[in-house]
Amino acid sequence: MESARKRRVSDGDEDGQNDNQQRSAPQSLTHPISPPLKKRRLPDTPTEAKYHPPFKSVGSPFQLTKIKDLPAGLNKDTYTLRDVLGDPLISECWEFNYLHDIDFLMSAFDEDVRSLVKVHVVHGFWKREDPNRLALQESAARFNNVTLHAAFLPEMFGTHHSKMFILLRHDDTAQIVIHTANLITRDWTNMTQGAWLSPRLPLLKPEHDEGRPRIGNGAKFKLDFLNYLRAYDTKRPTCKDITAKLMKYDFSSINGSLISSVPGRHTVTQSTSSTNFGWAAMKSALAAVPIHSTIEHKPEVAIQISSIATLGPTDSWLKNTFLNTLGNTPATTFKVVFPTPDEIRKSLDGYMSGGSIHTKTQSPQQVKQLQYLKPLFHHWANDSASGLPINASKVKNSGRKRAAPHIKTYIRSHRPTPESSETDIHIDWALLTSANLSKQAWGEALSAKENTVRISSYEIGVLVWPGLYGENAVMKPAFLEDALPPPEQTRGDGDGKGKEDYDGKDEVVEVALRMPYDLPLQPYGPGEVPWVATASHTEPDWMGRIWQA
Repeated sequence: MESARKRRVSDGDEDGQNDNQQRSAPQSLTHPISPPLKKRRLPDTPTEAKYHPPFKSVGSPFQLTKIKDLPAGLNKDTYTLRDVLGDPLISECWEFNYLHDIDFLMSAFDEDVRSLVKVHVVHGFWKREDPNRLALQESAARFNNVTLHAAFLPEMFGTHHSKMFILLRHDDTAQIVIHTANLITRDWTNMTQGAWLSPRLPLLKPEHDEGRPRIGNGAKFKLDFLNYLRAYDTKRPTCKDITAKLMKYDFSSINGSLISSVPGRHTVTQSTSSTNFGWAAMKSALAAVPIHSTIEHKPEVAIQISSIATLGPTDSWLKNTFLNTLGNTPATTFKVVFPTPDEIRKSLDGYMSGGSIHTKTQSPQQVKQLQYLKPLFHHWANDSASGLPINASKVKNSGRKRAAPHIKTYIRSHRPTPESSETDIHIDWALLTSANLSKQAWGEALSAKENTVRISSYEIGVLVWPGLYGENAVMKPAFLEDALPPPEQTRGDGDGKGKEDYDGKDEVVEVALRMPYDLPLQPYGPGEVPWVATASHTEPDWMGRIWQA
C-alpha cells in the first residue's frame, strides 16, 4: 500500500536518530594514537569465493482489505477505504461499482478536502424509475461535488459490475485501484476482498516514448485501459473527460495485463495494438505467459469466486470456452473454490455474509449444472468435518477462513519438483478481478461465423505473472503478509561460481502473491453442496440466526 496511503509505522519501528546529532569530542588531544593496522587479507579459499546469486524480493501485487473483527496479527499489510482515499492531495476521484453508498464513500476522504474533491460515481442503474438510481440521486444531492454517471447497458442481463477508482492528485500524478468490493460498508468490514494498486503515474514528458504495446507492459495496459473507458461513451459521453486526462500520463511503470469486459459484440483480434474483451482478453494475454504443463509438475487452476451464474445444462461452455481459455491441458486439474452453508454459518457475519454470495440449484437445468460442477468444488475455509480429508500438518494459514469471500481470484500453479508438496508451489499466473463465473461476465462461446464474442456486463481485473519481474523470477504464495520470508543466507553453494561469474541475469527474484485462502484446498465431501442464498437454511448460524429466502 505504499503508494495509496499515508506512511504507517511497522510493528516495532522506532523513531530514527537525528542525522545532525552532535558528535562527542575526543577525551584528550594527548591521548596516545596507535598506528593503523595492516590491511588483512582474507584467505582466498574456494568456499569463500563461492556464493549464492544476488537475491531480490518483490512484495505482492495484490493486497487484502482489513477485517474489522480479526486481530492485528491477521491484518498485516491490509488496507481500508480510508487508506485508499484519505490522501489530502487527491483532487479528483472516479468511482466505478455495482453498489454505492455515497455517505460511506465521502467519509473516506480527508475531512479538510472532502468538499473540494471532484467525485464522479459511475453506476449501472440506467432505468429512471429504478429505486437504486433514485436512492443514489437523493444521496448525491447532499454533496455539491458529486456527479453521477449511468453506464449504458444494452444487454438484458448485464450489470455494471466493475470495481475501480481512478485518482488524480495535485502533485500531477494519477493512480488506478482495481478491487473486488462494492462501495458499501458491509463489503469493507468482515468480508475478504482484494485490490491491485498501480504505482503513482507521472505526467508524460514531451520527449518520452512509451514504446510499442506488448502483453504485460505499460503501453499495452494504457491502450486497453483507455479503450475500456471509451466503451462507456458508446451511447453518450460518460468517461470522455477522464479518458482525455489519462492520455497525458505515463503508464510505463505498470507491470500486468488489463483483463476487462464491456457489453456488446466484439471481434476477436490477434493484434496487440487492439483490445480484446472477456475470455478473449484472457486468452490473448495468457498466450504470452510461460506455464508448466507436464504431469510431473501437477499444474492446477483454482477458480475462486463469490457467484456462479447459470452456465447451461451441459459443461460445453465451461470446458470448451472457459477452461480452454485458462489452459485446459491434459495434465491440468481445475478447482472451484466456493463456500458451503456451514462455512457461511461460521463466518464472522454469519448468514448475513451469505447475501453477497450467489449460486442457484433449484431448476432442472441448475441441478444438472451442479452435477458437473460438484467434482470441481473445494472449500473456502478448508476445515470442514464433512469434506474430504487433507493433511492438517501441511496447512498454511491465510487468516481469512472466517471472513466470507467476496474476492475473485483465478490462479494457476505448479509444483517445482515431483517431490514438492501441494503447499510448496510456484505460481504461473494470477488474476484479481470483479468477474465471477458467468457467461455475462466472460462472454458467450465464440461465434465462428463472425469471429465475435457477446458480453453482457462491465468487469475489470489485472493479470500478473513472474516473468513481469525478471527473466529468472518465480512467484510464490505468501500467507498473513505481503512478503515472502527471506531465504536462508548461506555461502559456498558448490556450483563453482565466484562473484565475478554472476551478472544481472543470475539475480534470483522471488515475487510474493498474498493468498486469500488456506492451502491445501479441501474437496467437498459426498453430501456437501454450495451455499445458495435463494434457499432457506434453518440450522442456526453461530449467532443463533436462521436464513429465510
